Amino acid sequence: MSALMQTADATTGVVHVHSSPTALCPHVDWAIAATLGCRSRVRWSAQPAAGGELRATINWVGPVGTGARIAMSLSVWEDLRFEVTEDASEGIDGERFCHTPALGLWRGTMSANGDTVIGEMRLRALMAERAHDLAAALDEAMGTDWDDELEPYRFAGDGAEVTWISRRVG
Repeated sequence: MSALMQTADATTGVVHVHSSPTALCPHVDWAIAATLGCRSRVRWSAQPAAGGELRATINWVGPVGTGARIAMSLSVWEDLRFEVTEDASEGIDGERFCHTPALGLWRGTMSANGDTVIGEMRLRALMAERAHDLAAALDEAMGTDWDDELEPYRFAGDGAEVTWISRRVG
């Protein structure tokens, strides 16, 4: 029976800081290091889509729930544009968090292949509450506005360095 109930202790994920004012970069580095409980040295590169700002990509390994903790620690800085993903692992759905200065923080559940998942009960509630505008309600639930706003920043970092950070788990 315990094999059927098995869940993962550790997972992996990625933090994409799409744009950060230069002055915030050390604080982002410290926040990620503090959340993971290890040292980090984030490699920053220019963000052509936002003149004078920097971007970074950080791959991480840590306990399940680390993605949410990283997203919360970064969301205190309103000027950041970022995405945090936590990969799905055995018995546990993945998550994706997006943050923009204009929209704030969004969270969605991710399937193993990266699709945003909207559960049955949430869909039923959307149909009942917003049947007149279901398409807009679904766009909101899937984070479409966040994707639209972040899209120009996603491709501006081709060739940027990636930082790997891991925390001992277990």
